[in-house]
Amino acid sequence: MRAVVCKEWCGPEDLVVEEVLAPPLIDGGVRIAVKAAGVNFADTLMIRGKYQVKPPQPFSPGLEISGEVIECASGIDQFKPGDRVMAIVHYGGYAEETVSAVENVYKIPASMDFVTAAAFPVVYGTSHIGLKEKLRLQPDETLLVHGAAGGVGLTAVELGKLFGATVIAAAGTPDKLEVAKRWGADHLIDYREEDIRARVKEITDGRGADAVYDPVGGSAFEASLRSTAQRGRILVVGFASGEVPQISANILLVKNISVIGYYWGAHRTLDPGLVELSFQELLTWYSEGRLKPHVSNTFDLREAETAMAMLLGRKSTGKVVLTI
Repeated sequence: MRAVVCKEWCGPEDLVVEEVLAPPLIDGGVRIAVKAAGVNFADTLMIRGKYQVKPPQPFSPGLEISGEVIECASGIDQFKPGDRVMAIVHYGGYAEETVSAVENVYKIPASMDFVTAAAFPVVYGTSHIGLKEKLRLQPDETLLVHGAAGGVGLTAVELGKLFGATVIAAAGTPDKLEVAKRWGADHLIDYREEDIRARVKEITDGRGADAVYDPVGGSAFEASLRSTAQRGRILVVGFASGEVPQISANILLVKNISVIGYYWGAHRTLDPGLVELSFQELLTWYSEGRLKPHVSNTFDLREAETAMAMLLGRKSTGKVVLTI
């Protein structure tokens, strides 16, 4: 089978596409013919050896895929060959076949195409549990979303509105802010031209944001500390800026702020039942037309380097997907 292969810690430009052996079927596993794979910032960290998961080399990156079931391990009866599914894997998604543990495989609605399905699990799963279970977002609250046109950021905007919050979207260009607006943002902040703290105070009549969703880190996090209302909550989702911020604990004390660390991938082990319920709700909402996943760019498997470079260069909005 063809696969994108990482042979040593490297950048996207050093990945190769070559023929490799298909992965063996595991107990409790499902083999899937991959039709599409989502491209995530985590993939760019993984190939550099900077992600929480460090696979043995050589390996194929890729955390989320969609496709058709072609084989099931003994004892699995909830899936059969030909079923259309999306799945989450630790790595190995940039390939013509992959194997996933059965608990991380989900049937997709008939109305969902494979590109959309590959773009769905990580970003919607992250934002759904992050907003609902971690931030405990309430309908009368104000939510500030950083990186609001990116993969997780845009789903946080969309779901924040679905939960009834007033959403402030922060992004770096007018075009990206326009995307966030189309997905439901009530207020926009261009952080390259505007002061985040001043704008949030202006929008909230001096009160500050009740909740902050931050996949960016760096200066965005620093601004969040000073833009949050008394008893506000900040969810630390990631560090797309490349800068891990340091927290001024005195600000947490004076403003009674909670900063919540959040690694969604760990919840597949920590609380798989929660992840299952989350996807049940999300896929129901999709079937009802309440969610509209945004894929800005698709590339062929052999163009994985270009797809990753687009993500790293912040030239995409929503999701980037590889097709196989």
